[in-house]
Amino acid sequence: MYTERRKIALLLALGAPFAGTFAAGADSQAVAAPVVEGRLAPKPLYRDPVHDGAADPTLIWNRAKGEWWMFYTNRRADLATVDPRNVAWVHQTRIGIAVSRDQGATWTYRGTANIPYGTAEYTHWAPDIVYSGGRYHMFLTIVPGTFENWNTPREIIHLSSAGLEAWKFVGKLELGSDRVIDPSLAQLPDGTWRLWYKDERDHSHIHYAESKDLNAWTAMGAAITDRNSEGPKIFHWHGQYWMIVDAGRGLAVYQSPDALDWKPQAEFLLQAPGHAATDRGFGHHCDVVVNGDRAFLFYFTHLQGADEIPDLPHSAQRSVLQVGELIWADGKLTVDRDRATHVLLGGAR
Repeated sequence: MYTERRKIALLLALGAPFAGTFAAGADSQAVAAPVVEGRLAPKPLYRDPVHDGAADPTLIWNRAKGEWWMFYTNRRADLATVDPRNVAWVHQTRIGIAVSRDQGATWTYRGTANIPYGTAEYTHWAPDIVYSGGRYHMFLTIVPGTFENWNTPREIIHLSSAGLEAWKFVGKLELGSDRVIDPSLAQLPDGTWRLWYKDERDHSHIHYAESKDLNAWTAMGAAITDRNSEGPKIFHWHGQYWMIVDAGRGLAVYQSPDALDWKPQAEFLLQAPGHAATDRGFGHHCDVVVNGDRAFLFYFTHLQGADEIPDLPHSAQRSVLQVGELIWADGKLTVDRDRATHVLLGGAR
């Protein structure tokens, strides 16, 4: 007969998930083994098959189809650039869509979002999508053209859709600035909607606005001023509101009891490089999906420089999407980008 130790070794060799208790030896006290739920996500999680420049993901549950959809900035990372100061490759972008039918573990390219706004030269960046009143609402960054530098106007617009496929323009948000990007929304317990965004005219601080109906918005001023950052993501978990922002050299974390008074966390997320070849850059602009006591961080990171991948043209511009599970302990958030991530997103969001 097998001993308990040999049983455990056999299970590990087969890669089988197991739960319950086991003993390390005949006289040892039983120790609980963790339950691994969800499918193992690949690394990288996703690469855009058109331009290889996926960034700024936002995830939404498609109620009609019963599957997760991910909208992302589809940067033209394969575009040849001689002058590194020429940023045309991050302009004239369309929003890509990927679909998951296994609760977020694997993703398949579906195409680009049908967004009827502007001309073919216009740039679409960093959407956020919520579901309210029987419709989906997208808040999207627009740059009115294709430019070779960063000195351009930017605005946030509101679109709506019955099923995530065909979008209708609702209106432009008047936020008191002509340089606003990266919207992120959350609804408060009293029904008020709050939208956070980067205001490049105010030292690139994160600002916020409020609305009762997603249509009329009132700009409220700066939300955090201790650093310049972008790509805010706000979510509620473990009795607190959390804000994660792209600080350029990793993701900065804040927490608040009311989504107004934000306290910074000393430790950044995704500053240290991972061991996987496709996950060694800083973590950038993320989304977070909470499923009960678990939360999953979806982020993008650049590949290594062209000198390190000589057979991949323009590799310094290319980016991939990754996922890691957030860990909450001692009132702080951490994520281990090298740890195997079993993703289980759950249902409607």
